[in-house]
Amino acid sequence: MASDEDEGPLVGRADTLTQVQSDLHNAGPGGTSAVFVTGESGVGKSRLLRETASAMRDAGFAVLSGTCLDIGDASPLHPVLQALRQLDHSVQPAGDAGALLDRVSQDLREVAGDRRLLLVLDDLQWADRSTRQLLLYLLAGLGDVRIAVLAAVRAEALQGAHPLRKVLAELRRLRSVRVVDLAPLDRDQTVELVTAITGGRIEPEDADRVHKRSGGNPFVAEELARDLRDGRVELSDTLREIFLARVDELPANAHSVVNAIAAGVEPVGHAVLAKVVPLPEPELIEAIRAAVAHRFVASADDGYRLRHRLVAEILAGEVLPAEAAALHRRFGEALESAGGAPDHARLAHHWQRAGEPVRALPSVVAAARCAEELYGFTEAHRHWSTALELTTDDVPERTELLAHAAESAHHCGEHQLALTRLDELSRRADAPGQCELHLRRARYLAAAGRTATAEAEYERALEAADCTPRQRASAAAFLAELLLHLGRYADANARAHDALEMAEVNGSTADLVRASAALGFSAAFREDPDAGLAVIRHAVEIAERSGRPDELGVAYLHLAELLTGPLNNIEEGVLVARRGAERLASLGAGRTYRTRLLAIAANGLFRVGQWAEADAVLADAMRHRPSGADAVELLLARCRLWVGFGDLDAAHRDLDAVATLLAGGGAKHVLPMLTLRAGLAMWQGRHAEARAAVQRGLTETRSDDLMLIGILAWHGLRAEAEAHAAGQPVDPGALRRLKVAVERMAAGVGNAAAPVRAVIGGYLDLCAAEISRIEDRQDPAPWAKAATTWDKRRQPYPAAYSRLRQAEAALQRRVRKAVAIEALREAYATATAMGARPFAAEIVAVAQRYKVPLADDVDTVPMASPSARPDELGLLTTREREVLAALAEGLTNREIGELLFISERTVGVHVGHIFDKLQVRTRVQASRVYLTAA
Repeated sequence: MASDEDEGPLVGRADTLTQVQSDLHNAGPGGTSAVFVTGESGVGKSRLLRETASAMRDAGFAVLSGTCLDIGDASPLHPVLQALRQLDHSVQPAGDAGALLDRVSQDLREVAGDRRLLLVLDDLQWADRSTRQLLLYLLAGLGDVRIAVLAAVRAEALQGAHPLRKVLAELRRLRSVRVVDLAPLDRDQTVELVTAITGGRIEPEDADRVHKRSGGNPFVAEELARDLRDGRVELSDTLREIFLARVDELPANAHSVVNAIAAGVEPVGHAVLAKVVPLPEPELIEAIRAAVAHRFVASADDGYRLRHRLVAEILAGEVLPAEAAALHRRFGEALESAGGAPDHARLAHHWQRAGEPVRALPSVVAAARCAEELYGFTEAHRHWSTALELTTDDVPERTELLAHAAESAHHCGEHQLALTRLDELSRRADAPGQCELHLRRARYLAAAGRTATAEAEYERALEAADCTPRQRASAAAFLAELLLHLGRYADANARAHDALEMAEVNGSTADLVRASAALGFSAAFREDPDAGLAVIRHAVEIAERSGRPDELGVAYLHLAELLTGPLNNIEEGVLVARRGAERLASLGAGRTYRTRLLAIAANGLFRVGQWAEADAVLADAMRHRPSGADAVELLLARCRLWVGFGDLDAAHRDLDAVATLLAGGGAKHVLPMLTLRAGLAMWQGRHAEARAAVQRGLTETRSDDLMLIGILAWHGLRAEAEAHAAGQPVDPGALRRLKVAVERMAAGVGNAAAPVRAVIGGYLDLCAAEISRIEDRQDPAPWAKAATTWDKRRQPYPAAYSRLRQAEAALQRRVRKAVAIEALREAYATATAMGARPFAAEIVAVAQRYKVPLADDVDTVPMASPSARPDELGLLTTREREVLAALAEGLTNREIGELLFISERTVGVHVGHIFDKLQVRTRVQASRVYLTAA
C-alpha cells in the first residue's frame, strides 16, 4: 500500500462522505447510530473511515479507532480494547460475558464524557465473537452510551455462513443503522485521480487503459498511476502479490472459472463458459457464484466480465503455454458449435492464441471485412495485418491480403506503412496492373505529404496502357484535387472539368464528388464564388447521400477551406469544419479527415482572434496522433498559435516536425511553413533567416494562389522593414523580388472572384505600407487604409498590427496624436484579448518610447521583449491570481473554493481562464509559471 504521504486525493466520494456524516449525526431513539461501509479491497473504505473520523472529531465527537485482526476469537474485543489503550484506558477483567459488556460500556461512557462517541472499526469482517456481541449490545441502546459506530467490511469476505452476515441482518432492522456499498470509480473519476498523481494531463488512451485495468478500484488505479509517473512498464510487485494472494483464496472450481474468463473475450456468455469449463451445471453455478462473491467476476445479462482486467494480465503469467493454448482451443470449439452468426473477431483471437493459424485465417479475414463494413478502419487494419502474419510469401492469398492491408493502413492514417505494403504487392508475380499500382501509390504519397511525387504518379496512371475508363476518371479526379493542394487553381480547374465529364460517364460517386469539389473550389477562387459554392455544396449533398467517409471527407474539407480562406466567410466555415469533423469521426475517420477539418476550424478561429478556442480545438485533434499530411495541417495550425502566443521553442519544434514530414509538399503546406519560419525568425531578431525563408518560397513555388503569395510577400517586406528599423541593411535583391511578387499580385487580383480580391487587396495594402516603412516615409495613411480593410474582413490581428504602425508613424511625424493614441490603445486591447504577448510587448515598447499611456487611468507598464521573460501573470485578474496561488500549493478545486468562499464550479471557470491566459494545459504547468514569476 502507498504511504499516507504518497496518498492520492479523495476522488468521487464527496457525496458519500457527506451522507455518512449525516447518518452518524442522526441518532436513533437510544442515542445510537451506525454506518457499515462495504466494498471490495482497495475501493477506499479505510480512507473514507479516516476522512469521516477527522470530520466528526472537528464536529465535537470523541473518536476511538481500532482494527480487527484475522486471528479468529483468540483475542476477545481486540479492536475495542486497542482503541481504549490509545487513551491509556485499560478494561478491568469481568466475571462473565454480560459483566464484560457492562464494563466496556462504562469505559466508553467515561471516555466520551459529555460528548457523543464515534467508534471506528476497520476490517470488521475479522471481528471476534465478543466484538460482534458488543455491537449488538451498544446499538440496541443497552449500554446507555451515546455512540455512533463507523465500520468497514470487506465484501468478498462475507461468504456462506459468515457470522457477521447474521449480525448485519439484525442491525439493519434498526432505523439508525445504514449499510453503504462503496462502488468503484467511473472513468472520469479515475482520470481525475490519475491526473492528480501523475502531476499533469494524462493521454486519453492511458486513462482508458488505467480505468480498464483497475476496474475503477482507487488503490489499483493509484498504483498504476505511480507506474505511469515513474516510467515503470512492468506491473509492480505490490499489485501482483495482492491479486495473486486473493486468487489463491478462491475455491478450486472458482479459480478455473476466473482463469477461463480471463482468457476469453468479454463478455463471456454462460453457454460458452459451460463448454470451456467442464463442470456439471450445479457445480459451475456454484463456482461462478463464488467468483462473483469474491469480487473477481461481474455478472450481467450478456455474460461474465472480470472486475479488473489486471487479473487477466497477472494470471497470464501464471499459466503454462500449453494450458493457455488448450483453453483458447476450447473457446474456439465452443464458439464454432454455438450456432447462429459466427463471431469472427472472437474466433480469430482464440484460434490464433491456440496456435492454429490455418483455423484462424478465415476468421481474421472475415473480421476484417466486417470491420470495414462498419467503417472501423483501425480495427480492419489490425485484422489485415494479422492475416499477413498468419501467411507466408508462397501462399497465393497473400496478394489479396497485401492489397487490403495497404488500403486499410492508408484509411487509418498509416500512410508510410501503406506505401511499404504496396511496394511488396508490386513485386509479386500476380500483382495488380500498372495503372492501379500508380493510382494507389499516388494516393498514398499525397496523404503522406509528398505531393510533387504524387503528381507524377497520377500522370503515369493516366498514361498507363492498361488504364480503364473507370480508373482514368479516378486518376483525373484525384489529380484535380491534388493541383488544388499545390495552389495551381487554373490547372486544377481544367483537370476538374475533364474529370467531371469522365466521372459522369464512367466514374464512381467518389470520382464525381472529388471532381465537383475541385471544380467548385477553383471556380469560386478564380471566377464566380456563387457558382463555385453551389457546385461544392452539391458535392456535399452527393457525399451525404452516399454516406462514405472518403466522399464526405473530400466534400467537407474543400467547402470548409473555401469558406474560411478565400471567401473569408470564416464563421460559417468554422461551423462547417466542426460539423464535418463530427460526422467523419462517427465513420471511423477520426485520425485522417477529422483532424484536417479541425485544423481548418482552428485556422478560422485564429483569423477571427479566438486563439484560446483554436488552441482547445487543436489539442482535441492532436489526441488522435495523425500522420502525414494530416499531421502537417495540425502542426502548421498549432505553430501559428505558438508564434502568436510567444512560445517560440514550441513553434520551432513544430516547424522542424513539419519540415521532416514534408518531402516534396504542395504550396498549401510549403508556403505557410516558410511564412511561419520567417515570422518566427523576425520575433527573434534573426532578419537574415526570415529573408531566406521568404525568398525560398518566392523562387520555388509554381502556385497561382495569390493569397498565399500575399501573406508570404507581406512577411518578407515586414522582415526587411524590421531589419531596417534595427539598423541593419536592406537586401536590394530580396526587396526587388518582393516588389515583383507584389506587382504580380496587383496584376492578377483583377482576375480573382470579388471576395478573394478583397482579401488579396488587404495583403496588397499591408505590402504597400511596409514598403513606405522601408523607404522611411513614416506615412500613417497606408496603415490606416490597411486597418480599415482588415476591419471589414473581420480579422483582428492584421488590423491591430496596422494600427500599431499607423500610430508609430503618426507619433514619429508628430501629427494627429489623438488619433495615434486611440489606434495604439485599440491595438493593445486586441493583442491582450487574443493573448498575443510578443505583439503586446511591441505595442508597449512603442507606447513607452513616445510616453503614451495605454489607458486613461493606467500608466504604460513596461513589458519584456519577446527575447526576454515577460510578466507571466500580467494578464490575470486579482481573483485569478488568488486561485493560481492556491492551485500552486496543490489544493483541489473544492479546497480552493472553501478557501476563497466561492463555489467549486466558479473555481473551475477561473482555472480555465488561467490556462487560456498563461497558455498552459495542466495544473503543473500553471504552478510552474506562478512559482517562477513569484
